[in-house]
Amino acid sequence: MVDTRRLSSTETATASEPGTATGTAVDADTSIDDARDLEVALSFAKIARVLASEHTEDAVYERVVDMALDTIDGADHAGIFVMEGGVVRGKAVSDEFVNEIDAIQLAAAEGPCLDAMLDPHVTYCCASDLSIALEWPSFGPRACNLGLRSVFSVRLFADRPVALNLYGRLPAAFGAVDRTKGLILASHAGTALMVVESRLAEIKRSHDLQSGLEMRSVIGQAQGIMMERERITATQAFDVLRRASQDLNLKLRDIAQRLVDTGEDPLITGRSADVGSVPGVVGVPGAPHLVHVPGKSARSD
Repeated sequence: MVDTRRLSSTETATASEPGTATGTAVDADTSIDDARDLEVALSFAKIARVLASEHTEDAVYERVVDMALDTIDGADHAGIFVMEGGVVRGKAVSDEFVNEIDAIQLAAAEGPCLDAMLDPHVTYCCASDLSIALEWPSFGPRACNLGLRSVFSVRLFADRPVALNLYGRLPAAFGAVDRTKGLILASHAGTALMVVESRLAEIKRSHDLQSGLEMRSVIGQAQGIMMERERITATQAFDVLRRASQDLNLKLRDIAQRLVDTGEDPLITGRSADVGSVPGVVGVPGAPHLVHVPGKSARSD
């Protein structure tokens, strides 16, 4: 059930359940003929396919802005608001005019786009005429001075602060059909962004797994070199590498990779590793590059 309230020249739709991205966007006396219905359906089917093919969030934002300008008649300018590190930022703006409008909203800390983006109960906010709107006493007049009269902002997620912002230079620029298109586009955009997030998360998991396997392989090779060279156990070799990592303030993998690539002994790199502190391994006096395990002969390569 959607509760719609009208405030002078402003319409705000609220959704009662998380995840709903619908508002009362089509008036009762509005009708669209069958041909128009088919055209819109085909258009948004294509939009869904195109958005699903993008591989980054920024690419989705840019595509959504382009499609909004192509499909929503009242939109003269468009952009995206996102929350990054607790700060609202503009993304994929269509032109410099959007940057100016966004800057006014952010400086005033008020505006229809911020209302739609930051209120989790609001699905969209539509300002039909900023010249008479009373909700934003600072933003409204300043935006009007730049030639902006209408704003339509819709959330892309029900539970995340991301919004598509559409700007019109004429009053009442966004009628019922345009608002409906905006809601459908936002829904497709939200789905595409979730697909991108899932894809990137899978790529990261795969990369982390591969990196982990490679790291284990490199460390294992380095242990083998140390074991053969110094006649020590695998555990002792790992302790030598670990202590060299701590003393040189380098990652264990980098220490191991250096040993594998160059044969450079981590025990003598800057004379940083305290070999004598490794259990069962002692340094030979006067020759810090020599390692002696009790019961075995000290040797040096």
